[in-house]
Amino acid sequence: MTERRTGSWYFGWNIVAAATVLTLLTVGMRMGIGPFFLPMAEDLGFSRSLLAGIIAIGMLCYGLGMPLAAHLVGRYGTRFVLLLGTVIVVASTIWTVTARSPVTFLLAFGVLMSIGLAFTSPVALTPVISRWFLRKRGMALFFLSTGSMAGIAVMTPVLTFAIESVSWQTTLLGFAAVFTVFTVPIALFVIRDTAPLHTDLLPEQIAAAPAHLKAAPEPLKFGEAVRTAPFWKVSLGLFACGFSMNLLGTHGMPMLMDHGFDAMTSSYGIGVIGLVAIFGTLVLGRVSDSLPRRNLLAAIYLIRGLGFFALLLVGTHWELYAAATVGGIVWAGSIALSSAILADIYGVRLVGILYGWAYLGHQIGAMISSWLGGWGYETFGTHWVSFGAAGVILLIAAVISLRLPLKGFTLMAPGLAAKR
Repeated sequence: MTERRTGSWYFGWNIVAAATVLTLLTVGMRMGIGPFFLPMAEDLGFSRSLLAGIIAIGMLCYGLGMPLAAHLVGRYGTRFVLLLGTVIVVASTIWTVTARSPVTFLLAFGVLMSIGLAFTSPVALTPVISRWFLRKRGMALFFLSTGSMAGIAVMTPVLTFAIESVSWQTTLLGFAAVFTVFTVPIALFVIRDTAPLHTDLLPEQIAAAPAHLKAAPEPLKFGEAVRTAPFWKVSLGLFACGFSMNLLGTHGMPMLMDHGFDAMTSSYGIGVIGLVAIFGTLVLGRVSDSLPRRNLLAAIYLIRGLGFFALLLVGTHWELYAAATVGGIVWAGSIALSSAILADIYGVRLVGILYGWAYLGHQIGAMISSWLGGWGYETFGTHWVSFGAAGVILLIAAVISLRLPLKGFTLMAPGLAAKR
């Protein structure tokens, strides 16, 4: 059995820390494509619509890679999938910087890199964290959101500076090198799929656990779970999350620059959202294990939706940073809460594959917003089409989230669960 603690330190937190770093790099690149957008379009001679379409297809491939990553994790383990993803990221990066035609750029940057990043994404890491944590599962999964926000906060200005200093090709190759340096040691020396029997439970909780487990009915099977309403409610919420997050990551900087802000100010504005969100996730992670998670999820979607309308209206530096600060407080957490809710409702055994398929909705939203952001601006000359749509969709997601069930959904009979 895996050693539970080293002295007084629970080894599961090492896994969380490593997963957070990987998430920073993975999400920072996939969701922080904004600094690359205009330099790539100008250098390759692509229109905004063409490049936005390529990125949109890449987001869909990123989403399609999620269920595959979850399946491979279940069959071959987390370590194998992380190493395979690293190889794919490096190979696709080398191909991307040499690609010049739309087709080759689509295959290299849009398809192959997206699959590689999907294999090293939070979907590949959520199952192992869910196995290692029960009492502090919400907080542990929120650290992945902290990594996501750190990726936006740190990598957006860093990538902007690097691209302006050298080139987008050199910056991309540098990312691949840094990514490899971190991912390989983490996969080999930190990640452990086998968790202790009682995970992070307190002694009194361990004593009470056997009687509870004996009384629990058989959990739902995968086919039964995907036919229940909560799975689709979570998926619809993740659709709104992906639509909004990727719209900001891809078109946030171009939108702010079209509104009169310079490149660095625009990157700082986006970066502030991620920076504030780092601290926001630490607070939300603590309360997510004590307050109803569906209420927190609804609040995140609500305030984020209002924030998109605010970003369209800012005209001065202080207004930009104020809107970014307020939005950043609740910018993260929807993905962590969604995965925790799935684990609460359907159990740890199914959380990986269900999260992988639910996250596909996230990337479908990301794909649509990637395309809509470019097409809407070129067709109507305004960003209100895409950013306004994001605000409305998020408000709808807030209402839907309030109708999610609490814990213990699969402890009911399947017939009752399907009606809930």
